[in-house]
Amino acid sequence: MNKKHCFKINKLVRDHMTEIIRSHGIIVYERVMEKDEYIERLKDKLLEEAKEVIASKTSDETLEELADLLEVIHALGKESGLSIEQIEEKRISKKQERGGFENHIYLDHLSYK
Repeated sequence: MNKKHCFKINKLVRDHMTEIIRSHGIIVYERVMEKDEYIERLKDKLLEEAKEVIASKTSDETLEELADLLEVIHALGKESGLSIEQIEEKRISKKQERGGFENHIYLDHLSYK
């Protein structure tokens, strides 16, 4: 008797992933999301990838995870009507106004009178 195994995935995947999975003889059940759901799933993916950056241990792992995170940022920006150039301009503007993170400053606490 051949037993069928089913695994619930429930997440946004990259465009070629279903093809890659099918190439291994696995049956894939997929659907194309409407824009509102797609944006919500991109936000979920953003958190997932950020957590993977945090968990990365080596420079190579960090590179992989930052590339994934950047891909999600590109997609989320595009779906929000923003170009990567607009995002970069805003990043530069905020850096000029507030600074970046090059100085490794950690704000411990404040007090006032």
